[in-house]
Amino acid sequence: MPILYDNPIHITNMANDNILKKVGFASFIMMASIFASRMIGVLREMTIAGIGGIKVSVDAYQIAFIIPEILNHVVASGFLSITFIPIFAHYLSSDSKNEGYKVFSIIMNGFGLLLLCFIIITWIWAPDFVHMFVPGIQDSDTFALAVKMTRIIIPAQFFFFTGGLLMAIQFANEKFLIPALAPLIYNLAIILGGLILGPFIGMEGFAWGVLAGAILGNFALQIVGAKKLGARYYFILNFTHPDLIKYVQLTLPLMIGLTMTFSTEILLKFFGSYLNEGSIAAMNYALRAMFILVGLFGQAIGIASYPYMAKLAQKGNLFELNRLLNKTLKFIFLVIPFSTLFIVLNHEIVMILFQRGQFDSDATLVTAGILPFFMVGAFAFSAQNIVSRGYYAIQNTLFPAIFTSLCVIISLPVIFLFMKEFGPRGVALGLSISVIVQAFVLFECWNQKSLNLEKKAVYLFFLKMIPISLMIGVIIFLSAVSLRKLFDHSTLSGSLTIAGLVGLEFLFLFFLSGSVFKVSEILILYKNIFKRVFPWMKKSH
Repeated sequence: MPILYDNPIHITNMANDNILKKVGFASFIMMASIFASRMIGVLREMTIAGIGGIKVSVDAYQIAFIIPEILNHVVASGFLSITFIPIFAHYLSSDSKNEGYKVFSIIMNGFGLLLLCFIIITWIWAPDFVHMFVPGIQDSDTFALAVKMTRIIIPAQFFFFTGGLLMAIQFANEKFLIPALAPLIYNLAIILGGLILGPFIGMEGFAWGVLAGAILGNFALQIVGAKKLGARYYFILNFTHPDLIKYVQLTLPLMIGLTMTFSTEILLKFFGSYLNEGSIAAMNYALRAMFILVGLFGQAIGIASYPYMAKLAQKGNLFELNRLLNKTLKFIFLVIPFSTLFIVLNHEIVMILFQRGQFDSDATLVTAGILPFFMVGAFAFSAQNIVSRGYYAIQNTLFPAIFTSLCVIISLPVIFLFMKEFGPRGVALGLSISVIVQAFVLFECWNQKSLNLEKKAVYLFFLKMIPISLMIGVIIFLSAVSLRKLFDHSTLSGSLTIAGLVGLEFLFLFFLSGSVFKVSEILILYKNIFKRVFPWMKKSH
């Protein structure tokens, strides 16, 4: 990792506070968007659950995403917004925007052609790729359906790629709204594909919805957003451009690293292929429920803070980069008490979200039993996202790539043993432990290299959240046990009542703990929510 020489006085305190405020505002926009996206994403999973339950057709649908997910995480949500933003930000800061758009065009054209070749190869040899990633699948119909849907979904990655570059331009310009709409449109298209085409072609309808959503939300809409900023496209190829070479050098290790970082979903399906039919579907539903929290905290704050991390890195101000990273991690650790809520209400949450149509009470029991084991690692899924972006901001993509790859490889026998002993729950627990180790070791390595003087405060905050979360967890657990004696949690109305009452109690205890234990991050969260949800109350004061 290159050492950045900085001066703490390089940016004034006023400017520093301004950056944090900008990050806070951007985070709020992204959190609102991602919350809406997650809700639509939950509606998507509800629709899938209602039509397919935890049957083999849903397993096939999830398997069909393995190869596209690798490409998506790498080309769309991965290196495009990570390695391209610092490069493009340099041109913005030096008032050379037009040259920046030429680099944008060179990257889009060069990598776009490479991606198209890979898509064609994958489409032709889809059966071989599917067999490689899920060797445990024995049912021929499930395998054939997975191959068919893989071929439908894989072309969508070209539109994720081009859209990812267009989003990166907007992020570099501190514009977040239009990119934030992409997942909303994407998920809505999947739902409509399933509802409209599902009665005729089953789960295949959802696959066609994926393709439509990628074209509309991640490509067409982002063209509009980039054009508003004056983006230009040049039909040029230049494989010797210094920024393209630099981009490739940063991207190659990142391609491996991000694939490993997002290996949870890949490993889930790999190990799930050796378990009972429907195990992949059940684990995926539990994972999606967990990702509601990860998306709201880790993804939203990560996306919002990264452009500012990149700019601080460009200025060589490692002191302020550490300050921003530390502050961000503290907010990330607020996931921990929310995780206890999901653990306590695991049955009610799965019941409310998924139990309808083909998703029966037995499916609820299986999925609810898996959810707590994913929730154990929810904070680490979020924290790892933030810490990795610190490395990417200083353009060190090699170390996270090597480290995460090693962690995944080392974790394989552990996950296998857990799977043999505990089934799907063991897979979830093994994946959570793996991510927890990755997050903490990555952060400690960052601290050693960057001379992070305030790391102790981050660790103390984490340790502070554990007893607070346990205390809140015990209280709401006792409340949930009592309420289950009064209301039938096997019914939708009963689950909604229990979840609503326990949820309100949790929020009261959460914000009360912030006041009693003087947790400024909780109080800031409360004030932001209070001001934005009840603006008239603010005026009256």
